[in-house]
Amino acid sequence: MANLLFYKKPVALNKQTHKGMHLKSMENNFSFARDTNSVILAGVEFSEAAKDYPIVFAKSGDSIVPVALLGLRNSENLFIQDDGSWDARYIPAFVRRYPFVLAAAGENSQQRVVCIDESYPGISEQEGQALFEGDEPMALLKQAIGFLEEYQKQYVRTETFLRRLQALDLLVSLNAKVDLVDGQQFSMSGLLVVDEKKLLNLDDAKAIEFFRSGELSWVYCHLMSLGCLGGMVNRVAARVSKDGGVKQDAGNAEQASAGGATDDASKSRKAVAKKS
Repeated sequence: MANLLFYKKPVALNKQTHKGMHLKSMENNFSFARDTNSVILAGVEFSEAAKDYPIVFAKSGDSIVPVALLGLRNSENLFIQDDGSWDARYIPAFVRRYPFVLAAAGENSQQRVVCIDESYPGISEQEGQALFEGDEPMALLKQAIGFLEEYQKQYVRTETFLRRLQALDLLVSLNAKVDLVDGQQFSMSGLLVVDEKKLLNLDDAKAIEFFRSGELSWVYCHLMSLGCLGGMVNRVAARVSKDGGVKQDAGNAEQASAGGATDDASKSRKAVAKKS
């Protein structure tokens, strides 16, 4: 539970403990994700997420997870405005499911329980929609549970995709060095991308299997999404200009052959994603 990014106080939802709980909408306020520079994606999200974010792969322990980059520096989400609104057309499901989350019931348990972040400012005993009526979940909670269950199912499919990428040895390291025109420079490390040359050199049987799985389209969404890195650099430049009070034009991202990283990606292993 400690590795759930912006969930500060996640607890198992209980019809007795939380029977008087109401949830009010925070509308377009995503301030809770302001310090999150990447979130896990499910493969089904790639086609939409690729239009707004670079999609890369990050090591998380012994596993690999696909993530949408939300920032190029630690603890910075470039898509959160000063008023907490989200400045992109598509919002990843990892974010949209908040304040609910599915978590493992125990250390090695396959069972999952619905949890809620009690630090969420929209929780109230009077305002908003009730979560329970007696012992029965109300419409809002039913909808949230349905979303979480589908969310989990889609990530299980994504894990199959990730195993395929690793079995075919298609992932290579990515280095990205970002230079701003005022001389500031920073780099990312620990990211992986699909090597298109290796992909094109797959034998016919493996290529056809990849195609028929429906996962090949996810790969090309990922590769096309890397073009969003330039837009991320522009956002960093604009933020540096605003914070520093100096007029700033966008710099450039120089991609090399190895490296890349977000600390947040490695922290979010137990969270999963789905496109609604």
